[in-house]
Amino acid sequence: MAKIYTKNGDKGNTSLFMGGTISKSDIRVDAYGTVDEVVSTLGFAKTQCKESEVLKILDKLQYSLFKIGAELSVNKDKSVKKPKDIINTISKKNITELEKNIDSILKKIDIGNEFIMPGTSSGSASLDMARTVIRRLERSIVKLNEEIGIENQNIIIYINRMSDLLFVLARLEDRKKNTKKIRGIRKTKK
Repeated sequence: MAKIYTKNGDKGNTSLFMGGTISKSDIRVDAYGTVDEVVSTLGFAKTQCKESEVLKILDKLQYSLFKIGAELSVNKDKSVKKPKDIINTISKKNITELEKNIDSILKKIDIGNEFIMPGTSSGSASLDMARTVIRRLERSIVKLNEEIGIENQNIIIYINRMSDLLFVLARLEDRKKNTKKIRGIRKTKK
């Protein structure tokens, strides 16, 4: 029988992918730990959402996040040979795909210029919650990049687009419902 516990992290350290150990308080662990949190948050959102288009996109996002988590957890030591399928897994093509999804969904919904109050449905509320966790992930990755650097700069852009995509997915989930809008706060562009 396989054991789930190894006891290797009992002193506050964890292993990096491709060797090496770091403190569990390291910014890298925070970043890829938040990736794990987003994957789970999106999993919960899938249990709440009803729109088939939303569910298909969430599956793809979860898969891409597993790749990002692996990439962020790779040992940065230059002497460690990294497999090509782990590094630079998120490309400009992936970013363009998210942008196409956003543009396609925007043709189906009207978001207006007001802030939207989360909670119209359990599906949209779970997507809005996931979006806020992704924003935290983005801040963590930006901090990681500023402090020690990340090899694949596309990750930052991809995560930024992902939060935009989740915003419109939440609106798509509620497109047939009366969403509550907060008027008079957001300024329209002139």
